[in-house]
Formats: sequence, C-alpha cells, structure tokens
Amino acid sequence: MSEHAKLLEVKDLTHDYTSGKGRPAVNRISFFIREGETFGLVGESGCGKTTTGRMLVRLLDITSGTVLFDGQDVTRLQGRALLAFRRQAQIIFQDPYASLDPRKKVKDIIAEGIDIHHLARNKADRDAQVAQLMTSVGLRPEHLTRYPHEFSGGQRQRIGIARALATRPRFVVCDEPISALDVSIQAQVVNLLKAEQRRRALTYLFIAHDLSMVKYISDRIAVMYQGRIVETGPSEKVYNNPLHPYTQSLISAIPLPDPESERTRRRIPYAGHESLDHALLREAEPDHFVLSEEGGR
Repeated sequence: MSEHAKLLEVKDLTHDYTSGKGRPAVNRISFFIREGETFGLVGESGCGKTTTGRMLVRLLDITSGTVLFDGQDVTRLQGRALLAFRRQAQIIFQDPYASLDPRKKVKDIIAEGIDIHHLARNKADRDAQVAQLMTSVGLRPEHLTRYPHEFSGGQRQRIGIARALATRPRFVVCDEPISALDVSIQAQVVNLLKAEQRRRALTYLFIAHDLSMVKYISDRIAVMYQGRIVETGPSEKVYNNPLHPYTQSLISAIPLPDPESERTRRRIPYAGHESLDHALLREAEPDHFVLSEEGGR
C-alpha cells in the first residue's frame, strides 16, 4: 500500500472526558491511514478505541490535536463543511440492536443519509438506490418494508453496513462490527466488508479486541493501551514479531486450534506498571513503531 497517498492523518489526538481531572481516554495518539487500506485498531475494552473512531468522524468533540482528511483539517469544521465531510466519512456501530431505530422501516433507515445529503433525484431513484444497497449486503429488497425487530443480529448489522454505504463514503469506521454477532456469522460480515471495500474503493478503520480477526482484515495494525498507541506496523510484522510487552501478551492469549498446543503453550502476562505519559513511538524496523521511553518519533 506504500504507493497510496495518506487519506487520513491523526496528530496528537486527545479526548479528555474529565476535563483535565484524570487520565485522558485518548492521549496524544498519532497515526495515518493510506487510501484504500484497512487500518486495524486493537486493544482491550476501555482502552480508547471507540472514542478514537468517533472523534475521527466528528461524533465526539476533539479535546486537542488534529485530524487531516485528504489534507483538510476537519477538527473545527461546522455547518455545511461538516455536513460535506460526514458524507465522506461514515461509521458502522458495534451494536446492531441499539443502532437501528425500531420505529423506522428498513428502507427509511438505509435512506437516511441519501435524504440528508440529497443524493436521490426523486422517490423512484431513492427506492432504487436503497434496493441496490440491500442486495449488495446480501439481503432481499422485498424485505425493505420490515422493521428491525424482524431481522436477526447478523442481518441487522448488514442493514447498518448498507446505511453507512448509502452516502458513497470514502472512509468508514468499523467500530467492533462483529463483536455482538455469533461466531458463525462473524466471518460472513467481515468478508462482506472486504468485498464492499474492493467494489467501492473504501478505506477502513477496523476496531476490534480480537487480534486474529484484525490481522485477517487489516493491512496495518495499531495496538492501543490506556489511551496510547503502544505499537503500530504492518499486520504481519506486528503479529509475527510483537515488540511491546502488551502486544506480546495479547498475541499469547489468542486461542490455538490444536488442543495439545493450547494446553502446553505459555501465555505472557502484562502488568502494565510502566508510565506511558512521556514515552514516544520509535521506529524499531522499517514502518514498525513501538512506544518507548528511549526514542523519539
């Protein structure tokens, strides 16, 4: 992906829920995402992954730092400029049950972005776009007049994907889109996301706590711990040669398919006692960075 330009660049991004009274939920993180790639963000619950994703699409205020989208600083956008950005940057939410309005028919849920951004010439065009989106995510257009409660969890998440794609975005935050689904459905949804990425030339931020799934879908990975990015690099490098103790601990906890290997292998505990406040990312090998007190960015 190195030949592709940076679509999104994050510099010293911070979000402080406590207004300076405690540790920020996201603390001075920096990374970039190249156009057309999937950038995985992984870490345990509460580390700041979802907060990061929501800041990138301006669903949460940014305490400090900048977000450049195609070279434009979107941090302070308002009014029409913010609306134009939101057409290009969408989000797929974690919970397929809570994220769909139970009072709306599926066709109106999917068409919400089409209506807001005036992307349909008339009602017939609107209906045709919605039906095409429904088909593209593997659902039947004749079910468009149904309500969310009439669908399974996996089908609801497909509806959420269709809604995100309706504005023809360039960038999509996938906020743990499979964590609430049965294991048997997870691979189907991930493969759908990969297929739509190829078809529509999308760029993804894929948020998850399952490092093995992140490795499968991502070109590059960032590992997050207590609001900081502790390691980032190509997915194969991070997975096969983890440099930070927290990354090593995460990988050691991934279940193995072989029962004998699973019984005998050693898991690596991570106490997390070291201070992250003054540490900086340093390049340990080409395009592979680790948080350290010793180096600079």
